[in-house]
Amino acid sequence: MSTLQPQAVLVPIPLDGDDVLRRAVAAHLARYIGQTRTHTDSDLRAFLTWCIERGLDPLSAGRVHVELYVRWMQEIRRYKAATTSRRLSVVVGCYRTRVIDAVLTASPAEHVRRPHVPPESPTLGLSHLQFEAMLHAARTSTNINDFALVTTLGLRIFEACGAPTSRTCARSTDTGS
Repeated sequence: MSTLQPQAVLVPIPLDGDDVLRRAVAAHLARYIGQTRTHTDSDLRAFLTWCIERGLDPLSAGRVHVELYVRWMQEIRRYKAATTSRRLSVVVGCYRTRVIDAVLTASPAEHVRRPHVPPESPTLGLSHLQFEAMLHAARTSTNINDFALVTTLGLRIFEACGAPTSRTCARSTDTGS
């Protein structure tokens, strides 16, 4: 049985409310484990860094500050809508945790609008470079089944799309058709 070890919050916060903010951030991150916690920590660190760069105490931020953070992500950093929405969701969740824990009386992020994210991804499948990277990783894997799995999957996709495979192309040239 493994036990969860508390992770230190690595965000440098040179503010007067240092201990309160650190406890609030730790309380929010404690809700998550594994990769979700890692990604949440990264997204929250981005917001806290943004606040620090502007001399803003995140615990005294207002709705306008969260709105400005969203505009900064969209207009200065040029993040896609999905990235901006995800990062905003982390900020909203963190402020919600602060309200639940009675650190704040109201969340400044509660009524901030999220950017519209289409329900379906505009990216269909892997790019050429992503597919080559996957094939290379499968070829160099220590597990001999990895390459077989990737190539079999590729053949099944070609069949499903009705695209000719190299095997069917070779057969059609052998028979003269």
